[in-house]
Amino acid sequence: MVQRSMQEQLGTAGRALANWWRAATLDALIVGVLWLIGLELICVPLAPMWALLGAMLQIIPVYGSMLALVGPVLSVFFKGSDDWWRLGLVLGLYGLIVALEGLVIAPYVLHRTTKVPWWAALLGPIVMGFIIPFWGVLLAPPMLAVIFAFRKQPEVKPPQVSGP
Repeated sequence: MVQRSMQEQLGTAGRALANWWRAATLDALIVGVLWLIGLELICVPLAPMWALLGAMLQIIPVYGSMLALVGPVLSVFFKGSDDWWRLGLVLGLYGLIVALEGLVIAPYVLHRTTKVPWWAALLGPIVMGFIIPFWGVLLAPPMLAVIFAFRKQPEVKPPQVSGP
């Protein structure tokens, strides 16, 4: 096996982290669009603002999605009508988005941008969350991106010199 220089290794890690950031941003954008479509269908006041806030808070693992729920719930609650079913629809939309994001969207997007296998993208944060609560969930996706970038890296071959 050929040894790589420190600069090549840092470059590989940097590209992996940049790809992870692209994946996290795309994941947040998809979640924001899901929030917008769902909140508009439910007729929640200020739906575009809550969807944008939901997309921005998606970057915060675990707690971001819960914080994104507060605005639409309060918006429906203080609308002034007795639309309890609408409040139930908002809570159901939250559950659907969280399930889709955690089980389908995040693993798929992480796999497509960083080549992390879907099973690792799904199980990595769960296992790391048990080992190091909160920080494990936060650090698992970028760590997986770096680990699989080094694992999937092609071997460096010395240049071939053709004969006379």
